[in-house]
Amino acid sequence: MPLNFIKFHGFGNDYIVIDANQFPDLNGLGEFARRICNRHYGAGADGIAVVSPSQDEAADFQVRIFNPDGSEAALSGNGTRCAAAYLYYQKLWQAEELRLSTRAGVKRYVLREDDGNGRYVFDSELGQPKFDSASIPMLTDRPLNPVVDYPIDVAGETFKVTALQMGNPNCCLFVDDFNDLDWRKVGKTIENHKQFPDRTNVVFVRVKDRKTIELRIWERGVGETTASGTCSCAAAVAAMIRDQTERAIEVEMPGGRVKIHWRDDGEVVITGTAEVIYAGQWLASVPK
Repeated sequence: MPLNFIKFHGFGNDYIVIDANQFPDLNGLGEFARRICNRHYGAGADGIAVVSPSQDEAADFQVRIFNPDGSEAALSGNGTRCAAAYLYYQKLWQAEELRLSTRAGVKRYVLREDDGNGRYVFDSELGQPKFDSASIPMLTDRPLNPVVDYPIDVAGETFKVTALQMGNPNCCLFVDDFNDLDWRKVGKTIENHKQFPDRTNVVFVRVKDRKTIELRIWERGVGETTASGTCSCAAAVAAMIRDQTERAIEVEMPGGRVKIHWRDDGEVVITGTAEVIYAGQWLASVPK
């Protein structure tokens, strides 16, 4: 039986959103993600978001995010925003505020704009960052809190990194010019570095001024992406704890610009869009 899906994107970071009730068994979602995310043999995407009504009274819906390599992410800022857009687009939810249960906890989404044509703007609360090396997790020579300008060896070259947990492990490298290094090669190596036992997102950060930063992103389980909600939040917070920016800034990525605010209560809020691309049917086999 065909499986129906809708594809959305947040700043070019594209996700296939599917209702969980279409799967006879949820145990094979990782392998299914590998197949449908393939850009030559599948529909092509940076991940899938599988949504279902929440069994927890603290949330309205649950969303599970899977990467193209089949791994399940604890959180994806753009993936969960695409899931939120799906729920409004399908008229499964109509209130201004939506609570989504994720592996990283319940996240709150406030609808700010709806153009009536499948483009939505949300304020998304992605949680409070954690800075200690054990929570990231990152293996260091001694427990650290925070991990700022910590030297790690990458193929014989030393890089100073600032790392934190923002729903997922994030490793930030501050640069003056993205062309000064092969950031894709460095990103791929650090993603799988032995000091990050759960692997890590790798974000290259250029501070333009105290209200603006620019990023290049190597995402765990995905590779190079045009945008990432969790990576942009992590990079913004990393710049803030280094006292290089204010606590409310704009983040520029190849896919577009988002606003990040690290509130006084510790919550990190990202304001960004999610837009519908197309609806389709998966005609090949699905997990049994």
